[in-house]
Amino acid sequence: MLDAAFMCRWMTATAAAVDREAARLTDLDSAIGDADHGANLQRGFSAVTTLLDKEAPATPGAVLALAGRQLISTVGGASGPLYGTLLRRTGKSLGDAGEVTREQLAEALGAGVAAVAQLGGAAAGDKTMLDALLPAVEALGESFAAAAEAADAGALATVPLRARKGRASYLGERSVGHQDPGATSSALLIGALVEAAA
Repeated sequence: MLDAAFMCRWMTATAAAVDREAARLTDLDSAIGDADHGANLQRGFSAVTTLLDKEAPATPGAVLALAGRQLISTVGGASGPLYGTLLRRTGKSLGDAGEVTREQLAEALGAGVAAVAQLGGAAAGDKTMLDALLPAVEALGESFAAAAEAADAGALATVPLRARKGRASYLGERSVGHQDPGATSSALLIGALVEAAA
């Protein structure tokens, strides 16, 4: 069973992964975006962990909802609203339960991903964070490791795609051959589940 402490560990592990990979995320974003993805997420998840250290909520859903609100208020660009919506909707879907199963988290994360798709008007294959998140949600019922593998594979699969949404879509054919930074950071988020469960 997954409790509030697990969700706090997940956010802390995500912040650590973003710290480690910030330069790479920015490199990816400099090719097809604004070159600020790494720095923006670093600032956002650092603010999330600082807040959770001060006042960790008592339920898994409340932890994720708080993290989502903090990302929306601290991260610039599109990343804040998208990641914030993902975590807020996931948290809301978990409700007030003190503990949840991995299957319940998968279902709630699915609701969060659907909210992101609606907000960004994107779908699978558009070269966005959804290309990592959608396969991850499907694999999450199996295990955290399977979800992490699916997210990594999904992020890698964005390389040959032409961007149809977001800043990269302005580049047209020139977006082909670059890995999507949002899908890459989403894979870090999912991979952090494995660390949180260890």
